[in-house]
Amino acid sequence: MRVCLLVAGQTVPAISARRGEFAGWIRRQTGDAWAGQWSELDVRGEGPLPGPRDADAFVITGSSSSVAERAPWMLRTEQLVREIAAARTALLGICFGHQLVAQALGGQVTRNPRGREIGTVRVERTADDSLFAGLPRAFDVHATHVDAVTTLPPRAEVLATTALDPVASFRVGDRVKAVQFHPEFDADVMRGYLRARGHLVRAEGGDPEALLSAVHDGTRGRDILRNFARSVARGA
Repeated sequence: MRVCLLVAGQTVPAISARRGEFAGWIRRQTGDAWAGQWSELDVRGEGPLPGPRDADAFVITGSSSSVAERAPWMLRTEQLVREIAAARTALLGICFGHQLVAQALGGQVTRNPRGREIGTVRVERTADDSLFAGLPRAFDVHATHVDAVTTLPPRAEVLATTALDPVASFRVGDRVKAVQFHPEFDADVMRGYLRARGHLVRAEGGDPEALLSAVHDGTRGRDILRNFARSVARGA
């Protein structure tokens, strides 16, 4: 069995130099919950994309890009998302991936009207899903984004919310899932983002120092990635 990581961007250079990139974090946080193979493909290139059944599951990573840019590689990847959904292959979108999945399937993404969400945030589950198996109704995750899904795709269901994002997670059917937050981040990575984005937070009226002090390692993102991997292994 194989999970294909569709790489849509890179992290902040200062973080990358110390800690690597999104795909490595996803594999590390998933750990032994996935005994199958991993593959990676940078969807921003001009080469051919995989078919919707070329892997048992796909994960679309985060990116500093915005889906509003409508770049050719984004449009190609959106078409792949539609094909994956039609084939009923498992798919998980993370942050930018969450937004791309929503837009590909008929939703709308805009700049978050509630403002930038960054730091360790509290997620409130609004529905049960295998993605959140074993997790409490409220738990903490790490997040950083300025865009948000403001209109859900048809037949989509919200799975979780945060104080600044009414669509922190959604599903379309039982095979396509998405989370606006970053389950692959640990506290060190989250602090790196706050240091890199601190001047923007301050310019927008926020308090980056307070956000930094609230970051902790007791988040549950790792559980979400492990739950996704287990569901793929079961064929669920």
